[in-house]
Amino acid sequence: MRPTSVPEPVTQPLVVGVPKETKVNEYRVSVTPDGVSELVHHGATVVVQAGAGAESAITDDEYLRAGAQIVPTAEEVWERAEVVCKVKEPQAAEFGLMREGQVLFTYLHLAAYPAVGRALLDRRVTAIAYETVQLPTGALPLLAPMSEVAGRMAPQIGAHFLERHNGGRGVLLGGAPGVRPARVVVLGAGNVGWNAAWIAAGLEAEVAILDRNLDRLRFVDQIHKGRIMTLASNKGALERAVAEADVVIGAVLVAGGRAPRVVTEDMVQGMRKAAVIVDVAVDQGGCVETTHETTHTNPVYEVHGVLHYCVGNVPGAVPHTSTYALANATLPYLVEIATQGPERAVTTDRALAGGLNTLSGHVVNPAVAEALHLPATPFAQLWGD
Repeated sequence: MRPTSVPEPVTQPLVVGVPKETKVNEYRVSVTPDGVSELVHHGATVVVQAGAGAESAITDDEYLRAGAQIVPTAEEVWERAEVVCKVKEPQAAEFGLMREGQVLFTYLHLAAYPAVGRALLDRRVTAIAYETVQLPTGALPLLAPMSEVAGRMAPQIGAHFLERHNGGRGVLLGGAPGVRPARVVVLGAGNVGWNAAWIAAGLEAEVAILDRNLDRLRFVDQIHKGRIMTLASNKGALERAVAEADVVIGAVLVAGGRAPRVVTEDMVQGMRKAAVIVDVAVDQGGCVETTHETTHTNPVYEVHGVLHYCVGNVPGAVPHTSTYALANATLPYLVEIATQGPERAVTTDRALAGGLNTLSGHVVNPAVAEALHLPATPFAQLWGD
């Protein structure tokens, strides 16, 4: 359902706030100096918290030269901003800084973080989630760059923890002449999965990728010309592949919803001892039954003799690369929101309409509503015809 008339754009571009990220070991920043320059060019005021870009190797002086205003505290950013642009979901300490009608533009993954969803509803925040901005083709343009980074990192993470002194089986991913390489099993052939498979194959591992979508498997097969084994995902194929794996990379995605748990605890128990699971889907609840979220400080734990790496913000480990990859994708949408206002931007841009998660104390996105066990309310009913 869509409004019958297109709202007028805001008369004055909105104030955009960029706070420093507060999630543990989150080093990215949501807007680059080039992004500030673009927003200022369109008439917006940009308020950046001091030191917000430091961990991504971006200085306050670079933001100042681009036209940003630097303020000392997160509280001042949240107080002044009409649009708060972040990388990760707000943490508990930030809940009280949010206010009614304020726009929050960030990764939310509310299926995995229901407490964040409740806070957004209680504070009546207009929340637009990167991960549910969806093109008519079904592509997820703001999830894709971080999926690509996380996918490319997953094999090197697996290789690191396969080393014996790190708790693994002592297997070299690419093997050696006369010695079989490691077996890497990738679950899901989306952006995370095929990037993970590609890098693992480049490291000369033996790679299998599973998906229920045969067209995705055809795509992988055509690109890699048989170098990566493609398998139709079903219970039997999954059980066999996981049991034989040295590294399992979980890359199963349901846009806006909770990731299905395709690997059961029994499957984990049947894996090789000191094998490694890298569950990239953990920020949507994880696709392995034995998964719970970890941090970059304490990234792994052991269940049934199998190492689990379940960091919820994998790309945060390479913040300089990740910041620019993410900001390049989000900036055009941020400009739309800031210059047109959220109502007009969402009404005129179908992709942003999919990104709208909460509005005026209601859940708008159907997949998010289902994950939170709440009704979905079309935004047209809340903004009016």
